[in-house]
Amino acid sequence: MSIILKEVSTRSELKQFIQFQFSLYKDNKYWVPPLIFDELKTLRKDKNPAFDFCEAKYWLAYKDEKIVGRIAGIINHKYNEKWNQKSARFGWIDFIDDEQVLQKLIEHVINWAKEKGMNKIHGPLGFTDLDGEGMLIEGFDELSTFGSIYNHPYYKKHIEKLGFEKDADWIEFTVNFDPTVAGPEKVSRIANAVAERNHLRILRVKKAKEMLPYAREIFYLINEAYKNLFGFVELTDKQIDMYVKAYFGFIKPDYVPIILDTNNKVAAFGITMPSLSIAVQKSKGKLFPFGFIHILKAMKNNPNVDLYLTAVRPELQNKGVNAMLINEMHNVFVRNNIQKVETNRELEENSKIQAQWRFFENRLHKRRRCYKKSI
Repeated sequence: MSIILKEVSTRSELKQFIQFQFSLYKDNKYWVPPLIFDELKTLRKDKNPAFDFCEAKYWLAYKDEKIVGRIAGIINHKYNEKWNQKSARFGWIDFIDDEQVLQKLIEHVINWAKEKGMNKIHGPLGFTDLDGEGMLIEGFDELSTFGSIYNHPYYKKHIEKLGFEKDADWIEFTVNFDPTVAGPEKVSRIANAVAERNHLRILRVKKAKEMLPYAREIFYLINEAYKNLFGFVELTDKQIDMYVKAYFGFIKPDYVPIILDTNNKVAAFGITMPSLSIAVQKSKGKLFPFGFIHILKAMKNNPNVDLYLTAVRPELQNKGVNAMLINEMHNVFVRNNIQKVETNRELEENSKIQAQWRFFENRLHKRRRCYKKSI
């Protein structure tokens, strides 16, 4: 039977678009589903402020009247303007082990991109850098982290057969922390010296709402610190407001060290959270009626932690400020009996970030790739 592609145009079809991966990975113990309501919010034009500067289309592939693949085509006009490109992105790409299905999906994105005047496609990428990025090419037998892309091993073979090449790689580490050790002495010594020399201090709060006055500053710092990294596009105020509202009510203050300068301004920060991977697997992507219970349990007495974001103000980089973050995190992890930290994705060439793990037992265990192709 032939493969038929249909553009997603209704709310019902968008839900089918989201649900396809649940059937594709239902027996895979390493895949961690997204939260369905979060996916809907991201993909809907009336909910996601990224559509102020992005346009997108979604397609479903059918074979024998059964959904066998999906793909999103995205044009981020701010990205193209900043990096002087005419690029379209593909994302939310999933398909059965059939080269022809992938070929049809990619063809539709290419045709759409050409109609829009683009000369290149690359991905998997989302609307922004806070969406999932990169096709998994190593680490298929490692538990995914919440918010990360997981895919079957055959994806790499099929997409490279279509002429796609490497655009950028992200690598991920698992870092072991020994809760019986009070903290690496060298890191602690460096952290104290850096704090004194640069007149910096750790923000001490007990409740998440006490961090809200610094929330917007954190995202402004992300914009400043990440602006020269691969493909990064600065977040708008509307996007920042959305992320603050969506996530800052749920963070655990101890797990989010914030470093302040003498003017009480954010100089650096690190955002970590107890791992939600197993909890979200149990919830099957739904908060209700019982999914939230699994997530609440995961926020307590959890030996595993995921690192999401870290940034240091540019003028303070290469001055040892990362040691303050690492030292603070380690002390928190010791108090909470944390044993393992997942670093999440780091650009392959970002040696500054990778250097901070040298003080601990670590293992590079995942690699993701953004592919590109001229059209």
